[in-house]
Amino acid sequence: MWERCIMHVDMDAFFAACEVLDDPTLRGQPLIVGGLSGRGVVATCSYEARRFGVHSAMAMARARQLCPHAVFLPPRFERYSEVSRQIMDIFHQTSPVVQQLSIDEAFLDLTGTEAIYGSPEKCGRLVKERIKKEVGLTASVGLAPNKFLAKLASDLEKPDGFTVIEKEKAAAFIAPLPVGKIFGIGAKAAAALAKVGIVRIGQLAEADENLLRPVFGVNAARVKLLARGIDERPLVTEEEPKSIGREMTFEEDLIGFEACRKKLLYLSQQVGYRLRRHGYRGRTLTLKVKYSDFQIRSHSTSREEPIAGDEEIYALAAELLRQVRLAKGVRLLGLTVGGLTGEGEASLFAEGERSKKLNAAVDLIKDRFGKDSIARGLLKRTKEK
Repeated sequence: MWERCIMHVDMDAFFAACEVLDDPTLRGQPLIVGGLSGRGVVATCSYEARRFGVHSAMAMARARQLCPHAVFLPPRFERYSEVSRQIMDIFHQTSPVVQQLSIDEAFLDLTGTEAIYGSPEKCGRLVKERIKKEVGLTASVGLAPNKFLAKLASDLEKPDGFTVIEKEKAAAFIAPLPVGKIFGIGAKAAAALAKVGIVRIGQLAEADENLLRPVFGVNAARVKLLARGIDERPLVTEEEPKSIGREMTFEEDLIGFEACRKKLLYLSQQVGYRLRRHGYRGRTLTLKVKYSDFQIRSHSTSREEPIAGDEEIYALAAELLRQVRLAKGVRLLGLTVGGLTGEGEASLFAEGERSKKLNAAVDLIKDRFGKDSIARGLLKRTKEK
């Protein structure tokens, strides 16, 4: 019997799989989903496309070079969310403790469920079968005594994988794997470790902590525990967001204050809508600017009363924009509201009654016809100082 059993379920090439689900003629073809503009990036791709070196977060232009004969599609997030809800329903019917990590993956705590399913292994197989039968997609499953090992396990036999790592065998099981299999160890950290002769997880587990500190700083001890297969983190079932924001990358660089200001109008409405839909207000607004040379600058401002209204967000954003040097072209703009508080905790005077009614009316239209269905003329008439 397992003392503790965590299952990690990760859908296989989820966005691409949803497209194949809706259009079976795409099955077996290299399929790439993402932004189709010159500056777009790959959101995900089918395993047929991955054989050509394409991967998520790759520039779409590069993906077209590697796999020009692929089928390229824009993402349909509403459809992916609909399928995700079906999958998450299966998870919640399986275990009372579910931590959703993203639209296509989650942890399930199976500890003590043997009386229901017979064993965690049988439960894992049942979940895979249900997803295949009820949704029509494949998933990869990892079973292990903790979150780190379960997530690592689900990635080892993709697609349609099923991997079990038992507690007694965990350290020996992961020892031969490359250090990059530990989440958070990217190419830069792996290269730094390789310089001191550490390329496998087993070597990392045995390394002197002083040798690891220049690479991981205060996290050196924690990384070493992970390399030994030790992870005591609990599942977090209701994690509150720290911030809500929106970014835009532009096909052509923005030049000057006025061009950037117009984009901030749109971003302010998008962020305000997201805040109100999730019942939040925030006290800190951050403006992110990425220039044409890829340098990034951020400017923030805070206020005592939390905000969620489009006009309030835009007014602060325009104020921050005046602090930005715009001698170079701007490739990306982003707005993020942090210091979040629940809607009910906000001051009654944080937003005027007229403004509140306008925001509510606009939100109803966006709910019905889509978030880009209406733009606020009121914002466009905002006077610049």
